[in-house]
Amino acid sequence: VLLYIFIAILMFGVLIALHEFGHFAAAKFCGVRVNEFAIGMGPLILHRQGRETEYSLRLFPIGGFCAMEGEEEGQSPDPRAFPNRPWWQRLVILLAGVFMNFLTGFVIILILLAPAQGFLTARISGFSEEVPVLARDYLREGDRITRVDGHKVYLQPDISFFLGRISVSQVMLEVERDGQRVVLPSVPLTAVPQSDGSERLMLGIYMREYEEATLLHKVKYAALECADNVRMVWYSLGELIRGAVGLRDMSGPVGIIDMVGQVGEAGAQAAEAAGTSAFLGALENILSFGAFISINLAVMNLLPIPALDGGQIFFMGVNGVYTALTRKKMDPKYLGWVSAVGFVCLMVLMVAVTVSDILKQFGV
Repeated sequence: VLLYIFIAILMFGVLIALHEFGHFAAAKFCGVRVNEFAIGMGPLILHRQGRETEYSLRLFPIGGFCAMEGEEEGQSPDPRAFPNRPWWQRLVILLAGVFMNFLTGFVIILILLAPAQGFLTARISGFSEEVPVLARDYLREGDRITRVDGHKVYLQPDISFFLGRISVSQVMLEVERDGQRVVLPSVPLTAVPQSDGSERLMLGIYMREYEEATLLHKVKYAALECADNVRMVWYSLGELIRGAVGLRDMSGPVGIIDMVGQVGEAGAQAAEAAGTSAFLGALENILSFGAFISINLAVMNLLPIPALDGGQIFFMGVNGVYTALTRKKMDPKYLGWVSAVGFVCLMVLMVAVTVSDILKQFGV
């Protein structure tokens, strides 16, 4: 358990450090003065003063920052200050952190796919003989399922995921058949009894066709898995907005550390059952989860929330529109106030989620 906690904390630190490094590298490239580049938050542990930038390591591995000249104040007489740079340079700097998180997730997934010999396709190989399959009259062997209930199928597991979200006894499918796109508006599902006594709606098909895992296919599948992870984050946000999930369903650092432990333990058990290294099995699962968290961080940072990169990009747009209409710039103090309020609200939410995570650990 302690090993998993250490790995989780290290993972957080690395993901945040890479995010901030994206801002730092882009700022340096654009000629912006960076006063401090820090990994971690809180009290100072180590630091080194460079030619113009202080590089520091701080006590708590739960954050980090790239302090650019004029960023906090909103203005500075220094021509190399962040607010004084052209709008496109500021946009590049703000997007660089998000890009690094996307790139990190992609690289991790690509590394995990490196040993793969083949990838399971979404092409139907046959129908179940154990249950009466109602979809047999609508689907054919050789059909490749491309959409389920309107959702694009990036990877074969997407089919089970979207079928699991359906509560009615039929589903709209789109398939590729003999090179043609075929829409099947009402394909019936079969209720299959499960070991726990419940029933699960299924198509009653199986898929056994693999395509060779060439280097190009590995890159393609890594990109598709990244796109899949982005979609999962958006679905989660949609459910949060609709009220389908609440505070108890959200997780902060404490909850994620606990999930890392569960993911690692599941990977170790699966590896032992397969007769392979438990440590490597746990590491593989944790890295896969880390890729999802990295992409999650990228998507969340793009939201137009004050104190996040997306919020600053949104304010840039608002300021641009205001300047175009009035021929003068918006007073930076107003944006500073909004950012401060947004930051406080974000911290309150983080504290609430953390308290909820801790209470869940004690079964409350």
